[in-house]
Amino acid sequence: MIASSQKHWSGDVADLLRVREGFVLADVDTRSTPGYEKDKVHAAEDLKTGAAQLDEYQERLFAQSRVDATDASVLLVLQAMDSAGKGGIIRHVVGSVDPQGVVLSAFKKPTPEELAHDFLWRVEQRLPVSGLIGVFDRSHYEDVLIGRVRKLAPVEEIERRYGAINEFEKRLTDTGTRIVKVMLHISPDEQKKRLMERLERPDKHWKYNPGDVDERELWPSYMAAYQTVFDRTSTDHAPWYVVPADRKWYGRLAVQNLLLEALEDIDPHWPAATFDVEAEKKRLAAS
Repeated sequence: MIASSQKHWSGDVADLLRVREGFVLADVDTRSTPGYEKDKVHAAEDLKTGAAQLDEYQERLFAQSRVDATDASVLLVLQAMDSAGKGGIIRHVVGSVDPQGVVLSAFKKPTPEELAHDFLWRVEQRLPVSGLIGVFDRSHYEDVLIGRVRKLAPVEEIERRYGAINEFEKRLTDTGTRIVKVMLHISPDEQKKRLMERLERPDKHWKYNPGDVDERELWPSYMAAYQTVFDRTSTDHAPWYVVPADRKWYGRLAVQNLLLEALEDIDPHWPAATFDVEAEKKRLAAS
């Protein structure tokens, strides 16, 4: 069913982008715009309209949680090769809602304390509580992506982690969290272009990491690691969505609609007053 937020789309965004059995990452056209037949200019207008919808849904959800009327939350997991647009999603999509209802976690290299625990330990500390939208800028999937490609853990441990992730995510969904797992899929040519733009602009030098060039040499290995992730961890309770990301505007619009679908599924409402409204009006007027 097409959500009410998707009147500008030709199909259900989640259905179009969802990873299902038989999915092959190499078959995805990174410049395609599945389900959206308009251009960049119209996309900007639709993104603005969607931002207003997202903001209201988020506020309703937050309001319900303040009076213990819901146990629901949303967790957006963003994975991608460097420069694929995660930052733009956070600024232009998640950034359109009230920041008090969002918790952002950027997972970097594990600290010594984190390494002393199981790989999911640090993730457990940053999960959104009811009423919030949590965003993982990279996530526990780094432990089966770079961990696999760079051989940071034994093969047996990497294999164990796929099952541990599935069990972990099932616990989350069973307790009310909607998980939206997104891989922003960029081509190596588009990444090269974006990295070069960073080098050509002094105000973007801080975003450039020389290590990104080294990682490019491992592109086939990373794509194979992503394929395994999809094969092993795209489940009914927490499916993966692969979003073509060579066109930034499409990636933002698609992720916005995936979030809207998750919130429409929760269907948050403004909580009813727990006091006599008319009596309070009289008391306030007389004060």
